[in-house]
Amino acid sequence: MIIILDNIRSLFNVGSIFRTADAAGIEKIYLCGITPTPTDRFGRIRPQLAKVSLGAENTVEWEYVKSVSGLMNKLKKQKIKIFAVEQDKGSIPYYKLKVESLKSKAESGNLKIALVFGNEVNGISKSILKRSDKILEIPMAGKKESLNVSVAAGIVIFNLKYGIK
Repeated sequence: MIIILDNIRSLFNVGSIFRTADAAGIEKIYLCGITPTPTDRFGRIRPQLAKVSLGAENTVEWEYVKSVSGLMNKLKKQKIKIFAVEQDKGSIPYYKLKVESLKSKAESGNLKIALVFGNEVNGISKSILKRSDKILEIPMAGKKESLNVSVAAGIVIFNLKYGIK
């Protein structure tokens, strides 16, 4: 499983997602747009990110890519299914994604997926949502309309990776 962080603003959220990715055995994280990397442009460690990640930025492979669109082209050529996690009129609850069914249709049962998580305020752009294979959402039962992006990432990552609901 691959994670794509599109224009995430918070160092703390990125650090938390790195820690979750390590715990879940994520293959790679792509940091896109304004998403901060574990080191600044001078190669210095970003202390806010490192404090939350507890060193996971050193155990999970990561790469900065400016454009999610270009990255999606590359991943689609590799037959990787891309799922955006966003509330949208075309979304389905994350737990209704039939991963086993998708695996059986994949070449030799080897399904690779990428999950896209977007900006804390604006979410994922409409152009990225349109190009995703499916849009997944976490149903909200309370008064608040969304979860923190790092919490949402943890829920969806573990559910799709291990079938936890």
